[in-house]
This record gives sequence, structure tokens and C-alpha cells, in this order.
Amino acid sequence: MSSHRLFRFPKPEWLNSPNTRTAGVYLAGALFSLGFFFFIDASTYSRSARNGSDVHIKFVDWVPGICSALGMLVINSIEKTRLSADSFSYSGSGVAWKARLVLFLGFALMAGGLAGSVAVLVLKYVVPEYPFPTLYFGVANVIANGLIMLSSVVLWVSQNMEDDYTYNLAL
Repeated sequence: MSSHRLFRFPKPEWLNSPNTRTAGVYLAGALFSLGFFFFIDASTYSRSARNGSDVHIKFVDWVPGICSALGMLVINSIEKTRLSADSFSYSGSGVAWKARLVLFLGFALMAGGLAGSVAVLVLKYVVPEYPFPTLYFGVANVIANGLIMLSSVVLWVSQNMEDDYTYNLAL
């Protein structure tokens, strides 16, 4: 089995514990909620009386976050075993390439959301040279999309860890 490993160093045993999986899921949820906290904080501040400018967060600012959240849903709806299981056991032939295509579309949605938030930051806030309280609206959008993307990766990795501990319970 060690000859099938890519790296020389063995995988730590703590990666296969159920506590690590649970911590990964909670960390992903914390990153996701922190990302949306940044964006909702910026959107409420843009409509408050403390905002000294006429610039507000509109629907254009929400589109990258919606794309990132949809990409997260698409990516985390795919099991890791379906990426390599090209058999008739799931629902016909060609399951692996279908799963890879859907996974690619999910990552494309998330990358488009992050790129869209950077584009909104540059075009709406940096080019007109707004000062920092107004520039925060775009920065918060980029931070939110980055945290949503990071939470998606953490959740997918933690949900698809090898289940060595479940095999011991089944024996």
C-alpha cells in the first residue's frame, strides 16, 4: 500500500478520526458565515446614515456572492467516489466524466464569483477613487467571496476524508 502513495511521508493518523471531520465541517461553516458577515456588514453600512457618500451596494454587488454560494452547493453535492467510479453501479455509464463536468462547473461558478467581486471592486470603487469607508464595500465583497471559496474547499475535503474508522466499527 505504501508503494501507491505519491509522497514519501505517511499520512497522519489524526486525519482519519471522526473528530477531524467534524472540526472541518464546523470550520467550513464558520468561514462561510464569516464571509457573509463581511458582506452583510458592508451592505448595511452602505445604507446607514453614517455612510458619507452616495454610493450604495446594489444588485451588481450581490451577484458574485450568489455565484460563489451556488458554486459551493454544486461542488459539495458531488461525492469523491463518483469522480473515479466509471461503472454501471450509479446510474448508467460515464458517471465519472459527468461528475467531473459538474465539479468543473461548480469551480467555474466560484472562480467567476471571485473574479466578479474583484471586477466590481476595481470598476466601481477603485477607478472612481473613493476613500476607504466607501472602498470597504468592494473589499468586503472580495473577502466574502474568498472566504466562501475557502469554506467550500474545507468542507469538500473534510466530507470526503477516508472512512477508516467506520470500517473498524463494521468489523
